[in-house]
Amino acid sequence: MLPPRAYFFIGLNVVRLLSIISMLLVFASSIFVLVNDVQAVNRSMKSNTGMTDCDYIEGSTVPNQPAGVFWAVVNRLLIIFQVVVLILSEVGWPASFFARFFPVLGPDFGLGALGIFQCLIGATVLSHHVDDFTLVAAFFLFALGCVNMLVGLVFRERAKAKRSILSWRAEAKGVLPSHRDMRPTFARPASASFVSSMFKGGEKPQAQAGEFGQKGYGFGRQGEKAAGLKGFLISKPLESLPRYAPPPPRSESSRAGTPEPTFKSSSTAI
Repeated sequence: MLPPRAYFFIGLNVVRLLSIISMLLVFASSIFVLVNDVQAVNRSMKSNTGMTDCDYIEGSTVPNQPAGVFWAVVNRLLIIFQVVVLILSEVGWPASFFARFFPVLGPDFGLGALGIFQCLIGATVLSHHVDDFTLVAAFFLFALGCVNMLVGLVFRERAKAKRSILSWRAEAKGVLPSHRDMRPTFARPASASFVSSMFKGGEKPQAQAGEFGQKGYGFGRQGEKAAGLKGFLISKPLESLPRYAPPPPRSESSRAGTPEPTFKSSSTAI
């Protein structure tokens, strides 16, 4: 019995494969229609028969109007370009390009936008009178576009992450989050010396370099001497008692052994 995420992974990748196949069919059919239109326009130009009453050039999808050939060719080229971009987005290469310049097709977006583009391309092709191969390919692409929009509504932005092979391997390794040491550099114990000192009680780890590449001198005489050479003066803090501590008792016998001073008054004193 497979876990639920395995069924999601398989189902989403089946839709992905069918989507790529449908876009490849539309790519091939668009090239075929483009070649057929160019050949039909060449035949009509060589023939002397008038086509003023025809809406389209015979045997093609080119409208019989000013610059109709130009816009028909541009339409097919744009469809081919869009299909190539959508295929690359489904393959996931280059992911950084789509994430930066086209985020709706990037890895952080769902499949709804992809389905909308596929439906637009399919509707554009189906709006013309085309051959059977192009008709089937466009209808297949439109159906897959509807499926992708439905999948995008269900899974939202998590759809591409659920069908990704890299994320599947990452989830298979474990579900525990990775630990990151947030302590500053000077507070982290050196891994090699710290572990070795735990198993070798008699040996002391060697002094490690500090954060700035120099060995520390600690708070003893060496540190005081090094600070004095650099012009720093280390003063001893004053001793003080906390506020809640009672004052020390005064001894009455501290002056018991000292003689009392004697004063002699002066005759000129006021």
